Amino acid sequence: MAETILKLENIIKHFGENTALKSISLEVARGEFLTLLGPSGCGKTTTLRIIAGLESPDGGRVLLEGQDVTNLEPNRRSVNTVFQSYALFPHMNVEQNIGYGLRLKKLPKQEIAQRVQEMLELVQLQGFERRMPDQLSGGQRQRVAIARALVNSPDVLLLDEPLGALDLQLRRQMQQELKGMQKKLGITFIYITHDQEEAMNMSDRIGIMNAGEIVQLGTPDSIYERPNSRFAAGFIGQCNIADATVLAEENGLLRLRLGEGEVLASGSARPGNTGALCVRPERVRYSLSETGGFALDGTIREYSYTGGTLRTTIVADGGVQFLVTDLGEDDERLAVGTRVHIYWDPKKAVLVESGANADE
Repeated sequence: MAETILKLENIIKHFGENTALKSISLEVARGEFLTLLGPSGCGKTTTLRIIAGLESPDGGRVLLEGQDVTNLEPNRRSVNTVFQSYALFPHMNVEQNIGYGLRLKKLPKQEIAQRVQEMLELVQLQGFERRMPDQLSGGQRQRVAIARALVNSPDVLLLDEPLGALDLQLRRQMQQELKGMQKKLGITFIYITHDQEEAMNMSDRIGIMNAGEIVQLGTPDSIYERPNSRFAAGFIGQCNIADATVLAEENGLLRLRLGEGEVLASGSARPGNTGALCVRPERVRYSLSETGGFALDGTIREYSYTGGTLRTTIVADGGVQFLVTDLGEDDERLAVGTRVHIYWDPKKAVLVESGANADE
């Protein structure tokens, strides 16, 4: 792993009787784009505010560049924050908004002008220097807020759901622009969102949070392909999740009882253990002929077609329902009501524990 620029050690935070953060520990690498992803109330914004110095933890330490900054004021940390609300000064034009932090540092006017111009080019707002915030679109105001945060060259940029107020098309455009800026500048980004698509598209690593804890931390592909809990599997993308019982271990795989059938999956468990089988819709397949190692039959219930993807719903014997997605054509469809055999690559399905987080 690259050099660590930010480290959280056992961060605890209470709000009255509510525990917002339960001993959060995290290391962030220099130049990394890390996203904290989770539902409302999971603790991700509280974590960001503690990094920024806007909240004080009740326990633990915040280390920035190896130095303990837990009790430092926000303006003494090399950290800037971009909020969803933009927080632009309405009485200042674009140029003045971007250069505000530099003026506070009393830098020479020529240096301020040069750095502001560099930021305007970075966020593609050349020619907008004299515009007032109320003369800008939502996307343009967000670009100004990002430029104002970046112009001070922080070690870490914190972004608290900065694209949440934008429409879908503009949000997707800004995702790519933000990622491009981050790679060009090499600044560490810590991004907060509840939008799984944003997290998957932009991040080097994702930390899934739930109930004040980081329940899984890893690259987008590892989290998607190898969730470590029922909650993580259900929160990232679509997933077929069903209760299963381990029957045996066969050649490094698990044979599972699923409904009235038997299937294979990866994972670590002993015979007799129960857990949640997780398999993505695009990994599930079905056919009229049996597949080795699988004894799971079902009935095609319905089809739906969504933007180039065929979605098939199959109900397995015993009542477990599977969603299957592929690029099947109309002439390839079996009739609704057809009996089929259900299977998948066992290495692309995983058995995880069904813990307290499963249904939260």
